[in-house]
This record gives sequence, C-alpha cells and structure tokens, in this order.
Amino acid sequence: MKITVVGTGYVGLVTGTCFAETGNDVVCVDIDINKVNKLSGGQITIYEPGLEKLFERNLKEERLHFTTNLADGVKHGEVIFLALPTPPGEDGSADLSYILRVADDMGKLITDYKVIVDKSTVPVGTAEKVQAAIAKHCKHPFDVVSNPEFLREGVAVDDFMKPDRVVIGTRSERARKVMGDLFAPFVRQGNPILFMDEKSAELTKYAANSFLATKISFMNEIAILCEKLGADVDMVRRGVGSDDRIGKRFLFPGIGYGGSCFPKDVQALVKSSEDADYEFKILTAVMDVNERQKLFLLPKIKAWFKDDLKGKHFALWGLAFKPNTDDIREAPALYIIDALKAAGATVTVFDPEAMANVQRVVGDKVTYASNQYECLTNADALVIATEWSVFRTPDFDKISASLKNKLIFDGRNLFDVSRMSELGFHYESVGRAATNNLLH
Repeated sequence: MKITVVGTGYVGLVTGTCFAETGNDVVCVDIDINKVNKLSGGQITIYEPGLEKLFERNLKEERLHFTTNLADGVKHGEVIFLALPTPPGEDGSADLSYILRVADDMGKLITDYKVIVDKSTVPVGTAEKVQAAIAKHCKHPFDVVSNPEFLREGVAVDDFMKPDRVVIGTRSERARKVMGDLFAPFVRQGNPILFMDEKSAELTKYAANSFLATKISFMNEIAILCEKLGADVDMVRRGVGSDDRIGKRFLFPGIGYGGSCFPKDVQALVKSSEDADYEFKILTAVMDVNERQKLFLLPKIKAWFKDDLKGKHFALWGLAFKPNTDDIREAPALYIIDALKAAGATVTVFDPEAMANVQRVVGDKVTYASNQYECLTNADALVIATEWSVFRTPDFDKISASLKNKLIFDGRNLFDVSRMSELGFHYESVGRAATNNLLH
C-alpha cells in the first residue's frame, strides 16, 4: 500500500519506518529541510532502541522516502497519516494549528479518494475539524479517521510492530476496509483491531494515558504515607500489584512522570472537561501531585545539609524523563537541577543518551561528565533521577571512593535498602526507610 506520513517527529518517524518494514511504500513529509536531508542521507534524528536498523534497511530497499513537498506526499498516499505536534496552550488545550493548517493545504491537493488519519493525540472533535478544513477546498471523496498511537518511548518499535490493540475511529465502511487491511500484518497473533466512532477513538487515547498517570500519582501518594507511617512502599506495591484487577505495571513510586505524553494529555483532558462544563477532580489532583513529586527529594537533601546548600556539589545520574530515550520534556531531573542551583549548589550530570538535549536547554549551568563515575568526583552526594539499567548494579567501591560522603538520594528506588545499609551508605529513597550510617 502507498502510505504518506506528514511529520517526522517521534511518532511520525516510527510510524513511517514500521509501515515500510511490512512492505508498504512510504513517503514522509516534513517542512524542515535540514531534517529531511539528514533522514534522506541515512542519519536518524531521534534515539529509539531498534529503530535505526529498520530505518537503514527500508531506506536502502527504497521503501522509505523523505520530502518537503506536501503535494508529492498527497499525490503518493492512498492513506495519509497526520503525525504533527499538538503542544499545550497556556490554558492546557491542545494546539491544533499545525494539523488544521496541513488539512487546509491538503484540501487543495486531493484529486482522488484518500483516507486521512489523525495519528497525533488530539481532543474529541478534531476529526470533524479536519474534515471541515479539507472539505472547504476539496470536491473529491475522502474520509477522516482517528487512529491514536500508543507508543511508549524506549519500546516504540515493539509497540508498533506487535500492538496489544489497534484503535480505529471511523463510521465509513470504505475507510474501515482500508485501515483493516493496512493493520492486518500487525495483529496476526490475534490482538484486536477495535473499530469505533471517531470521538470515542479520540477520547480513548486521553483516557488511557490519564488513567496510567493516575496510577503513578496514586502510588506516589502511598509512598509519602508509607514514610509517615513506617511502612515499606515496595511491600505495598507488591501486595497491591498481585491483584489481577489492578496489575503490576505503573505502580512504581518515584519523582513523578514526565515526557511528551502524560503531562500534556492529562492537561488536555482536564481542559476538554472544562469546555464540556465538567470538573474532572481526579485529574486535577493527579497534576498537583505530580508537580509536587518532581521535587520530592529536595526536602530530604536540604534536611541532611541543615537547609544550607551553598557551595555544595551534587552528582546527578539520569536526565531523560525515563530510561531508553533521550527525551527530556518535563523530565524531573531538570526541576531538580533548577532547585539545587537556586539554593546555591553546583551540579555535574550524566545520562547515557540525553546529555546533548540537556546541553541545548540548560547550557553551562551544569557540568557534563563523560561517564557515571567521573560524574561523582568530589560530589557531596549522588542524586538519581532516571532508572537507566546501567545505574542498577554500579561499582559501589568506586562510588565510595569518589564521593566526599557515602550519601545517595535515589528518586527511582534502584537499590535494596538493606544492602545499602550493609555497604555503609546513608541512602534515602521514595516510600522506604532511610539508612542512617553517617554522622552529620
């Protein structure tokens, strides 16, 4: 099938590459000529495990193409995916200007039947707006379909190639047949393609992400209560997660969620609810909890140093909002850096993939280490903000030798509390008892 993907950001590039991998002829369109030139020349523009190999193979096999020419893309595609940004406005609403501008332009270019697919995360009613924008100029038949993405950064290729479900919003039998044929290779093991109306599909994405964000914030509240009551959040998490009505995933406490999806989608659903004259109280609380949680470690750090961080130096492991990505959008680490700097401290950071992105945002406000152990040199304490696998089993002798104090503040609960006590560290984490091995 001939596929066009408009937008070569995270979702667009994964979508285009994975469709090419199943034999489709894919053209990806972007207005950024530098990005298009890089991609056409074989230089991938995002970090996502497993994507580069597929990208290189399909570029070589000439199933994957890149252009800045929207007219060429519209002419090529039987199915045209819109994978464009929908950034939050000041009021939390999703900005649809990129999508509607392209829809308006496409309306002047369509000359035969097309299926236009909203792949971006969009509020309820967007399909109708896209339909109207195209119809202003187009006299040819077309259908607008909602097909929200459920890609997790770090495992997006597997999520796309082996989805646990595909959601398709359309009331058109013609579009339903086209989309069913397109996604059939991805659900051969029997996972469902769920057909529904466009509004229900649009709401499904927001509902899913908001529910997961709620689970995370709920466990972060439980973690706080554990510390106050002397309970262990790891024990509570295992007890709760063993209930198959709840499940084990998204129950790990920490220093809040970040990234491009959860913060934006929760905010957008709250705004959509307000527009519908409904107060979504649970999600308002979820946002409040998450904002507080990003700085959960700061009171612990300040208490240890008797509320005086001037002249103190901290090592920070982890900058991306989660492991296996270079995405730093709404990353808790950035909030921690700002708070430490505001208190008069200095910070050296290390992350396996996100350093360049942080340097573009933060500049020389911090020092950048070439590895996790160099990061520790002469630091008063180590702060952990992202649960990269490489941080899980470190050389504790090297940590002890490099830090001024055997002092760790862990926002992701990477280490066993008893083990840290045996090693002589003062170790503070989330929802668990601190070890108290140092005098201060």
